[in-house]
Amino acid sequence: MPANVPEERPTPYTSDDPRLHHVDTRTLRGLAHPLRIRLLNALREFGPATASGLADRLGESSGATSYHLRQLAAYGFVEDDPERGKGRERWWKAVHSGTVFGRGENFLQHPDPEVRGAIGVVLHEVATTHTQELNTWLGTMGDWSEEWRRTFDLSDFKLRLTPELSLELTEKIHELVNSYRGRVPEDAEGSAVVRTHLHVFPRPTD
Repeated sequence: MPANVPEERPTPYTSDDPRLHHVDTRTLRGLAHPLRIRLLNALREFGPATASGLADRLGESSGATSYHLRQLAAYGFVEDDPERGKGRERWWKAVHSGTVFGRGENFLQHPDPEVRGAIGVVLHEVATTHTQELNTWLGTMGDWSEEWRRTFDLSDFKLRLTPELSLELTEKIHELVNSYRGRVPEDAEGSAVVRTHLHVFPRPTD
């Protein structure tokens, strides 16, 4: 999930980074709702907002966004931003910059079917978001300069690997992406937020 890190020059993430929310079975239940995932993504990408502002952005009712923001707050994903609030206007901000699943918990093989169902909701919503973002780019790439259009990549690769090598590949790609964090100041002329999606999974050979 994309993030706005409250540092001028953010450093690469590590597994113990306090900017990351490590989801467990309890907080997973609080996140496993499509609108809550979208709300959290919006706060992380675009910064603090009110329930009505998020409703306008996401095409939802303010009653729905307000309710689900309170649920996210109850599970520690978002919190009040009192510096922005005026009168009865309530602003929300993301507590963390990103989300990490696991840390010793195998959600995909969890004995509780509700937990497996919850992670399924989250993963499918993430996949849907990736598809929407890519389709948005494909539909609007003509609005960008030729310089940016040349950077576009839509590739897929087929490799024969062991599980160990597949994990090694994923970790090395994460390390490479994280090595680019903080190299460009937020207000640098000609810069833009770049989204990079990584999908790694095995396929049957017959």
